[in-house]
Amino acid sequence: MSQSKARTPILVSACLLGIACRYDGRAKPNSAVSEHLARHDLLAIPVCPEQLGGLPTPREPTRFSRGDGQDILTGHGEVVTHSGKPLTEPFRKGAEQTLLIARLCGCQSALLKERSPSCGVNQIDCDGHIVAGIGVASARLKAEGLQVFSEEDLPRGEE
Repeated sequence: MSQSKARTPILVSACLLGIACRYDGRAKPNSAVSEHLARHDLLAIPVCPEQLGGLPTPREPTRFSRGDGQDILTGHGEVVTHSGKPLTEPFRKGAEQTLLIARLCGCQSALLKERSPSCGVNQIDCDGHIVAGIGVASARLKAEGLQVFSEEDLPRGEE
């Protein structure tokens, strides 16, 4: 009897897997993500930190008005809707729930959507401008030692 090797679990932004959970009620499926998961025999654990934080889909777009995800974790940042409604607490809660799922599933890494206020790894929207920074969930996961990268970090033409 042969033993099958367990696939390595990895958190993945649900929108990148084709789940319609983005602020606009749409998905953002990414074939490079699917190919990466298959090529490396990874088990995708879909997460949407914003939904996990209690936000509806669809929802008003959000941005950082101050700081980034690391600043949210230290109490110095702020996430607001485009109309100015503060949403820092749902983003903080979503990051904590995402971390809980990572722990429950044994994830050591996460592949997340760039420029998202939750999932951005290298870039975020701050007051309507794309700037260097990290999303709230990404910052929380990194603080716990998970390797966090975005769909834009995947090697091009990976063989």
